[in-house]
Amino acid sequence: MKEFTAFSPGHITGLFQICDEAKDPLLKGSRGAGVSITRGVVTKVRIERAPKTSFEIRINGNGVESARVSECVINALLPVAGGNYRILVNHDINVPVGSGFGSSGAGALSLALALNEAFRLGLSRVEAAQVAHIAEVKCKTGLGTVIAETFGGLEMRKKPGAPGVGEIKHISIDDDYVVACLKFGSMSTKEALTDEGLRQQINGLGGKLVDELIARPKPANFMNFSRSFAEGVGLISKRMRKVLEEADGRGLTCSMTMFGECLFSLVRRDAVKELLEIFRRHTLSEDSVIVAEIDHEGARLL
Repeated sequence: MKEFTAFSPGHITGLFQICDEAKDPLLKGSRGAGVSITRGVVTKVRIERAPKTSFEIRINGNGVESARVSECVINALLPVAGGNYRILVNHDINVPVGSGFGSSGAGALSLALALNEAFRLGLSRVEAAQVAHIAEVKCKTGLGTVIAETFGGLEMRKKPGAPGVGEIKHISIDDDYVVACLKFGSMSTKEALTDEGLRQQINGLGGKLVDELIARPKPANFMNFSRSFAEGVGLISKRMRKVLEEADGRGLTCSMTMFGECLFSLVRRDAVKELLEIFRRHTLSEDSVIVAEIDHEGARLL
């Protein structure tokens, strides 16, 4: 069996506006802003010709009964490939799942890139990424994650849509910044995107803050506007609030990932130690504290 490998960075959204009115999934998406990190998803694909098409999907080496987004990507590309194949997929996920790190989009994106290479489809990176975007939209697991992870960096999504359709602009940020996170628990993106009351709150505040960030694109403004967005949306839990108040008292701005019971901050290296000390006082698990570099490359073959 031939093996092909691709990587997609994880991604944290700080603020956004839902833009899913269009019928064409390539036009659906979000306006917003977030940051891609060097921790993400490595997907290995092994294929061989077979009498009948079959596929098996594993996550971190373990078989799963359902992986809807990955299945959607496979089913979209199989007809283009033609013929029957036995396909083995393993997603090596190095970010928390369901906590606002874009793991679903990263899995779909890295899978689309690997399958494009495995089937020799000849799609461009952007065309392969569009397949992943459509899968996310159909499964209601994300709107702007794939376009952000495709291009990496600290980005603003100015125009909604899939890679090649939506428009992003990067915020200049130097290598002195890292991303520090504290994970408590998970939230359902699908539930959030289908809750009408929450959608109204998100769009009422998100659109305004995205416009302000586009007008003043600086890392500090990204964190400040992300925090304003989190406060306005009203999903901050009690244990998150305790950490936020302590960090605020030290002049360290944190916000919550969209969507997860998880805090994050773009922080300079000389302040990381102080922030991590705060994080560790509020958790018993070292695994809950995450530090990652910013990924400026975006999704790619390995």
